[in-house]
Amino acid sequence: MIRRLRRSASSWNPTALAVVAERDRDPFRVLIACILSLRTQDTTTGPASDRLFAAAAAPETMLRLTPRQIERLIYPVGFYRTKARVILGICRDLLARFQGRVPDTIDELLVLNGVGRKTANLVVTMGYGKPGICVDTHVHRISNRLGYVKTRHPEDTEMALRAKLPRRHWIGYNDLLVSFGQNICTPISPHCSHCPVATLCRKVGVTTAR
Repeated sequence: MIRRLRRSASSWNPTALAVVAERDRDPFRVLIACILSLRTQDTTTGPASDRLFAAAAAPETMLRLTPRQIERLIYPVGFYRTKARVILGICRDLLARFQGRVPDTIDELLVLNGVGRKTANLVVTMGYGKPGICVDTHVHRISNRLGYVKTRHPEDTEMALRAKLPRRHWIGYNDLLVSFGQNICTPISPHCSHCPVATLCRKVGVTTAR
């Protein structure tokens, strides 16, 4: 299934986080872009990240900005006012706890206020190239739809995938399934007629398809 998806992925629009990670390879930018991406479409996340990083691309320079300045730079991402405060809090924590360096372990990342398992896993995988499994709504939905796991919550899906998915697939799994979910395996009425893995999918929960 992963082999087939990878062959098709080049024809899909890349995710905003993949663009940031590929271009910069900077864990701090990956971390902040992850925060911006929460409940926000990629078409909004990418330009907002570019505007913010043009003004500040490190914890020290970010803290020179006011919350209002950050709000203006990242608007119209979802919850932009809250995210501006979260970003400043993360930058203060990075300087106070980690000498300004973004941690490379999930446990250390989780001590940062506003960082959950999804973001921590993305930073570890995209920022540092270390094994991790980030589970967002796409990964949770598609892993269950395929019949590969049977879970009710994203955190349960992460643990099920850690136990079942071969470790060599962990790093790329999120980005691959997010692109797949945005382009083909949509939440409602997925494009099963031209899905590269339709013959391998159990279509769990699918009632209508195109």
